[in-house]
Order: sequence, then structure tokens, then C-alpha cells
Amino acid sequence: MNDKECMRLALEEARRAYREDEIPIGAVLVSEDGTLISAAHNKIEQLTDATAHAEILALRKGSEKLKRRRLSDCTLYSTVEPCAMCAGALMLCRVKRIVYGIPDSKFGAAESLFNVVNNPALNHQAEVTAGVLEDECRALMKKFFNKRRSQSKIGDGGIDGFD
Repeated sequence: MNDKECMRLALEEARRAYREDEIPIGAVLVSEDGTLISAAHNKIEQLTDATAHAEILALRKGSEKLKRRRLSDCTLYSTVEPCAMCAGALMLCRVKRIVYGIPDSKFGAAESLFNVVNNPALNHQAEVTAGVLEDECRALMKKFFNKRRSQSKIGDGGIDGFD
């Protein structure tokens, strides 16, 4: 599978999150040979768990399935740039590549606000590819935050100007 095909799978997960009234972020973990290892979407509200981000859930499922914590032969695809928590987890798992759709100037930790994934002080760095299916990822986020705003469920929160 190529990057666009994998990001389409992450977008499917993000749409599941949208239907479940979660911030629509999806993530998939894929091996070097293109095999889908795991897929997840945000479940923060459902699980009342601030750490239930799509990336974290995909890493947990992937480690469980592969029965190992090091995922150095894997790529993580996320519809939105990983936050500091997720970027840290990606480094701890030694993920080889991170591919994301849209940057997040408020929380992004792969390039935008922080650069956790390529910090020379750490003993692992990851290759980063940004902007894959960016328009589709952005449109879903805008749709979600427009809906939330019309329902008056959010104030000034949100991701990268989507609030």
C-alpha cells in the first residue's frame, strides 16, 4: 500500500470518530511490507480518558498484535499531526516513519509546535511525511468543528484553526 491508500484507511477511522461525536482523528499502523497491523480512532469522550488518542490506541493494538513494544519496522499514519504525548509514544515504540494529513499549530509535536520526533537529544528519530490527503483531512475537521460550534458545545478549543 502507498501513503495515500494508508491515509484513506486512517480517514475511515476518523469518520468513525466523527459519527461517534469524537474529534475526528484516525490512525493506522502499517508494516514495511504494507500489511495493516492496527487501526484506531479517537475515543477520548467514550472512554473518559484524555490519553485515548487514535495514535496511542493504534500503537497499543499494534504492540499487542505483534507481541512486542518496538515497532521499528512500522509506519504510523494519522489524519492530524501527533501531539506531544503521541509523538513521545511513537519515539518510545521506535516507529520508523510518521505520515500525517494536516499540521496542528496548537498541539503538533512532529514539526509544527514542537519537534519531538526528530529531537537530536533522543536516541531515536523518525522520518516524517506531512500533507498526505491534507484537503480531505482538513475538510473532515472543519465539518466537525462547524457542527460542534452550531451545537454550542465548544468555545475556543479545537485544532489548528478549526475551532
